[in-house]
Amino acid sequence: MSFDPDAVETIAFDSYGTLVDVSGVADPLSEYVDDHDPKLVAKLWRERSLSYAMVGNAIEEYDSFYEMNRHALQYALETAGIDVDEDEREEILATYHELPVFDDVRDGIERLRDAGYDCYIVSNGSEDMLASLLEHADLGDLIEDTVSADEIEQFKPRPELYRHAADRIGTPIEEIAFVAGGWWDVPGGIHAGMQGVWINRQNTLWGPYETDPDLTIESFHDLADELEG
Repeated sequence: MSFDPDAVETIAFDSYGTLVDVSGVADPLSEYVDDHDPKLVAKLWRERSLSYAMVGNAIEEYDSFYEMNRHALQYALETAGIDVDEDEREEILATYHELPVFDDVRDGIERLRDAGYDCYIVSNGSEDMLASLLEHADLGDLIEDTVSADEIEQFKPRPELYRHAADRIGTPIEEIAFVAGGWWDVPGGIHAGMQGVWINRQNTLWGPYETDPDLTIESFHDLADELEG
């Protein structure tokens, strides 16, 4: 399926890796990891937190994504042989509340809003995480609302969260363009019935799926250009 701009009424964004840069945790990590590469530790932390969420889906156990991140951070540090105490781990974990915002985000969303599209966030992040993201990124005036996995206690890429989001937003799911940086997230939105827009922030490969993104972009401005036609 190719992208149909005429069918789009609403835009939903993922949060982490889409609006804010999760690799930004490498800077605070660098204060603690000494001879280790903080970027590699950050990557291990991120991948483990996503793995915990997906396993939680599979075995029907739920804890907030912030708790998943806490456990994943401990795993990453211990795997790398880095010894930090609990208070220091909490300081590192708290950086998720102040991650750097990608340069194209605010101007890009402003263009989409000016073109008449309501914009939402649909995220695995907990409600507290999303509240702090909006405040730190200064997006509260541009985002209509946030939809958290906390609301149904299931994580993306399970289709239930995308469908719950469509119900909450009040737009037919096929009229929502879902924008995400996750190679695992966009297929979930497509499978649930949304138009999937992949913003390849990490310069990575698409998964080995029969389904391709409906649209691949490099910045939010590319999406605005596509919709403005």
